[in-house]
Amino acid sequence: MSKPKPLRKAVLPVAGLGTRFLPATKAMPKEMLTVVDRPLIQYAIDEAREAGIEEFCLITGRGKDSLIDYFDIAYELEATLRERNKVDALEALKPSSIEAGSLVAVRQQEPLGLGHAIWCARSFIGDDPFAILLPDDIVQAKTSCLKQLADAYYQTGGSVVAVTEVPREHTNRYGILDTGKDDGRLVEVKGLVEKPKPEDAPSNLSIIGRYILTPEIMPHLSKLEKGAGGEVQLTDAMAKTIGEVPFHGLRYEGRRFDCGNKIGFLEAQIAFSLDRPDLADDVKGFLKNYTQNL
Repeated sequence: MSKPKPLRKAVLPVAGLGTRFLPATKAMPKEMLTVVDRPLIQYAIDEAREAGIEEFCLITGRGKDSLIDYFDIAYELEATLRERNKVDALEALKPSSIEAGSLVAVRQQEPLGLGHAIWCARSFIGDDPFAILLPDDIVQAKTSCLKQLADAYYQTGGSVVAVTEVPREHTNRYGILDTGKDDGRLVEVKGLVEKPKPEDAPSNLSIIGRYILTPEIMPHLSKLEKGAGGEVQLTDAMAKTIGEVPFHGLRYEGRRFDCGNKIGFLEAQIAFSLDRPDLADDVKGFLKNYTQNL
């Protein structure tokens, strides 16, 4: 096997309306909702950076310009903080800046599915491998989930997706793997099925919102064929690349929180707060107040 091409690009689909979080998302993107003191989009960018990503493409929609503004330099704010010698606040701002020319945004003009969103980034992707991060999923891990995927990619080449086991009765919510060789962590992917009924699911291994894909997927996406739900499904296009490139699923180490729903979002608040030395003791204290009589 030839040496895999360096992974330097990431696509972040952020065009969704965030209807599950209305009214909060009426005037702000869902991806700007904060877990503790960082918005969801920042967690995704930080994770990508740890994996060696240097170029970012946001797939946006109408009303999402604040996501781009967030990663710009806030001259007035920074000048004020310097005048007031707010060193800690200036340091906190640093992760929200991206080097000039390293962030682009592309509009997904119609909500035609995740596959369509990735196709919208075709000029950015070009002939390079690329990562996809869905900011709704945040993963608490010692080594970032995407860094784990990148390490596997450099080992196997081809496509690598993050996978986790789900209850059999929930397979109709996810893209599910048809598996081959399995060493307990890295599993060969023989096929992919989008949201199969439990009785039809080839396994209970589900893809979460972390992918590393090769440009071989783009000709399949360019056909814009509609699948489950009448949308252009990324899973369908990925399935067509099996046999063209190596394809593996990685049982990542870490805990995933689905911040696309309220319970997952609230659980993430608690988990990430408890992981902060400056907050953990106070959080434990107020949790006891609320739970001691349950």
